[in-house]
Amino acid sequence: MTGNTSLLTVTDLSVVFPSFKGDVCAVNNISFSMGREKLGIVGESGSGKSVTGRAVLRLLPPCARVRASEISLRGKNLLDFSEKQMRKIRGMEISMVMQDPKYSLNPVRTVGEQIREAYTIHHKAGKKQARQKALDMLNAVRIRNPEQVYDLYPHEVSGGMGQRIMIAMMLIPEPSLLIADEPTSALDVTVQLQVLAILDDLVSERGMGLMFISHDLELVASFCDRVIIMYGGQIMEVLPAGNLHKSNHPYTKGLLSCLPKIDGTQDRLPTLVRDDAWLKPAPGAFGRGAAS
Repeated sequence: MTGNTSLLTVTDLSVVFPSFKGDVCAVNNISFSMGREKLGIVGESGSGKSVTGRAVLRLLPPCARVRASEISLRGKNLLDFSEKQMRKIRGMEISMVMQDPKYSLNPVRTVGEQIREAYTIHHKAGKKQARQKALDMLNAVRIRNPEQVYDLYPHEVSGGMGQRIMIAMMLIPEPSLLIADEPTSALDVTVQLQVLAILDDLVSERGMGLMFISHDLELVASFCDRVIIMYGGQIMEVLPAGNLHKSNHPYTKGLLSCLPKIDGTQDRLPTLVRDDAWLKPAPGAFGRGAAS
């Protein structure tokens, strides 16, 4: 963990979903902590990355059974918070940027209205002050002509601009932790780099923590400070991002070897071979925990 102060601490988190074929353990007894740093969470689809991020904010569906010893933000255990208290935490203390802005923005309200509302929910401000704050935030995420974009509807902006708008909306309450769930996967490479540069600058300037959820190992290795590797709902290892390519864990090495290389000489990429020995047994049935 970067720095001496822990921003977020998660201890013994498990998440189980019911299904017709029996319970599915999406997250199995994981623990980690992070400071004001860029922490990457990497793994295949279904490894539990997004469920972990949503469990922190208690945004899982009612059917999910959640158990944890601790989910603490700056020493305050969120498991003890009521739903009313959590509504104040969401946005003001922890914000989450989803993967595709098309499904997160309200299609019948203008961009400016939505950003302005995100500010007024958590701050006492008049309409004029909130509008100016929203324009300043659009400018901060490098949107040209913010006054013009302010009056547009979500379908009138591009995917890259929509993602910047989502970032502006999530950061305008000035949270201490931002959870970004694959925020660049739906964007082309050039726009990806622009969005990452914006996140990097804003996190550095505001002294925030960033939980960056992704399946792109190369991207996380170059962008984050530390990396958590997840598989089958469990943490395989935690290591500095700069040491990702020096990992000794067979799963991480297998993921890295599956990446195509421009100067590679292999005719065919290897297939990742998984080992059941990497995983601990899934927990038995348990009741609805304090985080549910």
